[in-house]
Amino acid sequence: MPLDVPALRRALLAAEYTADGVLDRLGEDGQRGLGRNSTVPGDVALDGATDPQAALIRLFILQQPVAREALADVLNLDAWAELGYVVIDGDTVRATIDLRPYGSDDDGATGWIVADPTPGLDHAMEPIAPSYVLGVSPASTTLAQIVMRDAVDSALDLGTGCGVQSLHLAQHVQRIVGTDVNDRALELAALTAELNGAAVELRNGSLYEPVEGERFDLIVSNPPFVMSPPSDDDAVLAYRETQFESDSLVETLVRGAADHLTSGGSLQLLTNWAILDQPWDERLREWVPDGCDAWVIERERLDLYSYIEMWLTDAGLAGTDRWRAAYDEWLEYFDRLGIREVGMGWILITRAERDEPSLIFESWPHAVEQPVGPVFARHAAAIDASRLPLDELLDATPRLVAVDQEAIGRPGAEDPEHVVFRQRRGLLRAIKADTAVAATLGALDGDLTVGQVLAAVAQVLEVDAAELASAVVPEIRQALLDQFLEL
Repeated sequence: MPLDVPALRRALLAAEYTADGVLDRLGEDGQRGLGRNSTVPGDVALDGATDPQAALIRLFILQQPVAREALADVLNLDAWAELGYVVIDGDTVRATIDLRPYGSDDDGATGWIVADPTPGLDHAMEPIAPSYVLGVSPASTTLAQIVMRDAVDSALDLGTGCGVQSLHLAQHVQRIVGTDVNDRALELAALTAELNGAAVELRNGSLYEPVEGERFDLIVSNPPFVMSPPSDDDAVLAYRETQFESDSLVETLVRGAADHLTSGGSLQLLTNWAILDQPWDERLREWVPDGCDAWVIERERLDLYSYIEMWLTDAGLAGTDRWRAAYDEWLEYFDRLGIREVGMGWILITRAERDEPSLIFESWPHAVEQPVGPVFARHAAAIDASRLPLDELLDATPRLVAVDQEAIGRPGAEDPEHVVFRQRRGLLRAIKADTAVAATLGALDGDLTVGQVLAAVAQVLEVDAAELASAVVPEIRQALLDQFLEL
């Protein structure tokens, strides 16, 4: 018996089972409790209510058994039971999936996400099933925030999982293909897409195999990057790991990107990579395909113990008799491969086809202002601007954007020692500028050319114009690349 998805959508809306509705109903305490995997504050907020909204919150979010009569006007329980999405036991119903409201103020990707129930609620730790479909997580939220949101014709959601990235892509992409090796993920992603009215073509297969011979304007993925020791195929947790050794899955994605991107198209990954004895940037640089730009930002670095403990806990092994044996297995595996630490961060590969590609590898563990997607979207233009021939740069009229200016100096001093320009958006970078650079950047307002500003600053400071330009132009180029200045 198939689900009547349009009727389900109408019922969810009528019950106010929406992101705003649930947030209001559970309150801040209830939401914070769920963030700690505790259902008690949410249960207290519902105060014994049995109305449709409360029944849906209990069924899916709090994972409580609910009286059948409380759901009769909301869900076609016979159809749900036939599909295995609920279990009916007499007069009560228990959910085997998680259908919860989803809201994104950033881009309007608002609706519902279908996944497997959240593990570890109220600290009931159980091993995770290999076919488990993860719902919205901090990683998937971060990926959605770093993805470029320019309108494009085609996108590949590689490793779609519950389908949350496709929901975001549907806001600015004409054609979306979602792939996964997990049949259950594809089933739930299809329901996510249909429930939200998103047109997504779903295919089963690993990495680029399902899209052989096809090219996309944008490829996004939070791939199963966890570097776990090899195990039997039926024990691999599909949502997070594979049988690839170390970080070779990520390497394969990066190396193969150019063959599946249109000219100017980009691959964006949220992932991790192994830190060996070789400098990490040198190693990852070798992965970048010919003709492609790369911007890799290491956001965090974990020691082996922290990394292993995080993923063993994620697998539901904390507090079990399997913990220490699994821990030792991971340590032996990492030692054999020479893995010293693990880098975690963001990868952008663009098929720019430049004569001299832009290859930037940096560590940036500092706070950022999400969404960062617009920063990545402007990156190609920023590279172009920073590389303008000198005569074109001098004739250009860049402007300083979204920047605060601070004067730093000793108390009582007549002049500041230096000026700091600090971004209010994106990566929140800062430039510590001397008098000449500060005066130049501060005067670039989109009307005056770089040449005019340099001439005026040289006159005010009473210095040689050519010497000033020689010192300041490299700073202007860097400010263009880092998006302090825009053309």
